[in-house]
Amino acid sequence: MKVYTGRGDEGKTDLKDMSRVSKTSPRIEAYGTVDEANALVGTVRPTGYEDVDRMLRTVQNHLHVVQADFANPDPDGDDPVVREEHTERLEDWIDELDEELEPLTHFVLPSGSDAGATLHHARAVCRRAERRAVALANDEEVNGEAIAYLNRLSDALFTFARVVNRRDGEPEDRPTY
Repeated sequence: MKVYTGRGDEGKTDLKDMSRVSKTSPRIEAYGTVDEANALVGTVRPTGYEDVDRMLRTVQNHLHVVQADFANPDPDGDDPVVREEHTERLEDWIDELDEELEPLTHFVLPSGSDAGATLHHARAVCRRAERRAVALANDEEVNGEAIAYLNRLSDALFTFARVVNRRDGEPEDRPTY
């Protein structure tokens, strides 16, 4: 199988149902931004912390499910879709890692070690993916759990960044006003 087909040369691409849409459609913007977040998460692995790396690998697989979900305007029973258990897993990890952290009492500047700062960057891209997904949902039917997953993932990435920075001995800087 060749990597290139030429089918997208005129600015259109195929969805799962083989319908052709513009590469600027809200659906493509949504799953394309999820792809960007996934690639960014991939740049941070390995963090040097086995537990965080294991979580991030699972997140990357989940993000493929989100992309497949958004790429399919009419899923059937066999198609991959984001389910509540995906979001619940993130919540469990946030709760588990939160036990290592001081309670959050202020905003945190996105910075720190290379891994911590990259996780903060991934969080910001994930928030953009969520906004793109909400825009898509304004016009088309979308799995609401996929949007909830992206919302929770940004919280998880923030928590991962804080934990990695703490383990790396990096202070949390607060903004000044």
